[in-house]
Amino acid sequence: VQLVESGGGLVQPGGSLRLSCAASGFTFRSYAMSWYRQAPEKERELVARIISDGGSTNYIDAVKGRFTISRDNAKKTVYLQMNSLKPEDTAVYYCKADSRYSGREYWGKGTLVTVSS
Repeated sequence: VQLVESGGGLVQPGGSLRLSCAASGFTFRSYAMSWYRQAPEKERELVARIISDGGSTNYIDAVKGRFTISRDNAKKTVYLQMNSLKPEDTAVYYCKADSRYSGREYWGKGTLVTVSS
């Protein structure tokens, strides 16, 4: 099983980034997918979640209206479009797959997003 995040980097405040998470080794279409983030000296927090068929999404208040989670089950990839980025969005972003039926969950190793001028 692998989850590989990409797309992180340095961006100025107000800028945009698109994160991707490519999955392999499990039945991607059967798993809900989430993006988490962990800022320095802070606990990891859930940012956004999308159910297995993409029919429902959830976001934390801090990113509503700025971030969009989406998935392509044919490509086994989940995305996080991040617009109007703020310095407080600086963190390592992780993707997670979870299945309520099997109880299994998988994590990627993360990609660093730095928002700074």
